[in-house]
Parts: sequence; C-alpha cells; structure tokens
Amino acid sequence: MKLHTIDTGFFKLDGGAMFGVVPKTIWNKTNPADENNMCTWAMRCLLVEDGNRLILIDTGIGNKQDEKFFSYYYLHGDATIDKSLAALGFHRDDITDVFLTHLHFDHVGGAVSREGDKLIPAFKNAVYWSNPQHWDWAINPNDREKASFLKENILPIQQSGQLKFIEATDGVKFTDNFHVRFVYGHTDAMMLPLINYKDKNILYMADLLPSVGHLPLPYVMAYDMFPLKTLSEKKLFLTEAVEKEYILYLEHDPINECCTLQQTEKGIRVKDVFKLNEF
Repeated sequence: MKLHTIDTGFFKLDGGAMFGVVPKTIWNKTNPADENNMCTWAMRCLLVEDGNRLILIDTGIGNKQDEKFFSYYYLHGDATIDKSLAALGFHRDDITDVFLTHLHFDHVGGAVSREGDKLIPAFKNAVYWSNPQHWDWAINPNDREKASFLKENILPIQQSGQLKFIEATDGVKFTDNFHVRFVYGHTDAMMLPLINYKDKNILYMADLLPSVGHLPLPYVMAYDMFPLKTLSEKKLFLTEAVEKEYILYLEHDPINECCTLQQTEKGIRVKDVFKLNEF
C-alpha cells in the first residue's frame, strides 16, 4: 500500500462560521482572517494505492460551477486534482474508486465534470462510494443544509450507474487495510477512513476536525448540523487517537497535512505536525 497527498487548491470560508461560538480574538491567532473575515482552507484529498485499486478519497470543489458561485469562495492556488495526479504518474482515468466522505460541495464537487450541456462522472472508470443513509440525507436535504448539497454534484453519479453504497456500520471493512468509521454531528453518516499504513493507523478527519486550530473541544463549526453530537464525537475520537497513537490526516488545514496528539493540562493538543511523505 502507498498513500499520496492530493492537493486540489484553496478556498475561503467565513472565520466565524468555521469556529462557531469561539471569539475571533482567539481563533484569529491560529487562522488569521482577511479584511472580509474570510480564512483560507485547503481541500486536501488522499490517494490510496491498495493492490490493484487506486482509491481517491474526496475530490475537492471541482471547476464546473459558474463565476458567481466561485466568487463566494475565492478559489486560489495552482493545485488541481489533475496536476496532483500527474505529478505521481497517474491520470484520472486510472482511478478505480472514488470514496466520498460526504456530499457537501467542497468534498464532492470534483466528482462530476461538465461536457458541453452534460454532467458526467469525472472519473469514468471508477466506482463511486457513499452510504445509503447519507445519500438519502443529501438528496432530501433540510433547509439549513441544502445549500451545501448541490444536485449537479450528486445526481449524475447515480444516473451513471457508477454509484455503490457501503453499509452504514461503524468499522465496516472497505479493503483489508481500510476501514470506515461513521460520525453524525457535522452531517448525517459522514464517513472517516481509518487506514493501516506502515504499522500505524491514519484517520482521515474530513470535517470532524477541519484543522489543528479546531482541536479544543468547544471549537465546533457553525456549519455542523448537530453541534453537541460533534462535541461528543470529537472527544471520543481525539481520546482514541491519543490512546492508540493515530496519525490524523487533515483535509482543510491550510498548512498542516498530518498531526499526532498528546494529553496536556489544557486538554488534548498537538504533539507533532508533518507532511504525509515525511512519515
């Protein structure tokens, strides 16, 4: 097995929304905002070489939306999925599996491409993986969350016949070295890959822990549907990560790819930060 970081560029979101009830005077020290109160975030995906499978975890925001849409999110940086794959000697047609942690636009947008007037899967040879509980939640969204579930990112996957579901059971096996953990605070039935790699467990945090700056337990996003659930899930997973010495892979942290944790007098905090290829 081999793991590779796939950078897809940066975008911006409101700092207050990203840190919920935490005052700006505190979070601005770790994630400084611009003059519009917007903070920069990565859209860092993960490529897993596992036997004859080439698995891409999440896809970033993509490029098919219109100018008005992108004006809200200030996309920047030179990285794209295609550039990142090419740097590793791969092409998007080599991808056998696209594993979607959840179906918010900054995680699934790159899964679908526009060809003229048609919307088609961007990875034509891949199986797309979600789970039935989250899929139903996304295609029948609540009023608060529906702006994050864009039909053009989701329905073409199902219409293509390339969609398959994983059983929504915590710890279910995806491959021999890749199991799936489930969390329900950010959105219903979000999937966190837990990958055994070089005798360590790497937990892909998706939106349970967007960045190192979100480690203190009360630092919960206003985007989360069930913040008290997120709070309990964070406590559970961060405690488990300390006890079992997990490496956390951070999808949205603009600087830090991976970290390990330690227990301190102030609670669970960062022990070490490093890039995936340094491990």
